[in-house]
Amino acid sequence: MTRRFTPDELQDAAALLRGGGVLAYPTEAVYGLGCDPHDRLAFERIFALKQRPPTQGVLLIGADFAQVERYIDRSAVPAEVMAQVRASWPGPNTWIFPRSAEVPDWVAGAHAGIALRVTAHEPAAALCRAWGGALVSTSANPHGQPPARSAMEVEAYFGAALEGVLDAPLGGQERPTVIRDALTGVIIRA
Repeated sequence: MTRRFTPDELQDAAALLRGGGVLAYPTEAVYGLGCDPHDRLAFERIFALKQRPPTQGVLLIGADFAQVERYIDRSAVPAEVMAQVRASWPGPNTWIFPRSAEVPDWVAGAHAGIALRVTAHEPAAALCRAWGGALVSTSANPHGQPPARSAMEVEAYFGAALEGVLDAPLGGQERPTVIRDALTGVIIRA
């Protein structure tokens, strides 16, 4: 059975993640599925739930720059680019960076870079703080279906196959965040 967590139960939700669990949680526009990015078994369960090819990769979200910085190959990012990105965070902006050796191959999939966001959405940021680092963030839906926009929709999609869901409001955006290449500014997802 899927356990529902309230915003007052963030430490319990973080404990589920530490135990290798997969948790659905609200983001700026849709619910996301998350886990420890370094836990390959939990990560593989997300892809099994979504029925999604593992070559696609996912993004990581954090509550602050310190939680995502380790995943960036800072030597490949000019200072002015880093300053521009950091000025857009926290906020609904996802950037693709050259990835550091800290990024597990399964997280990046077939991509050379890593997509990162420092979220300003308080329930997601609070979850990252309780967890103590960046989390996997991929839309909570079976591949090809619309992303879930409520805890009830998450449960309807995944039933008892999902360990937990943080039942809190979405951030009010109509669409998932724009994804841009940090080095070129090219929009990957509008």
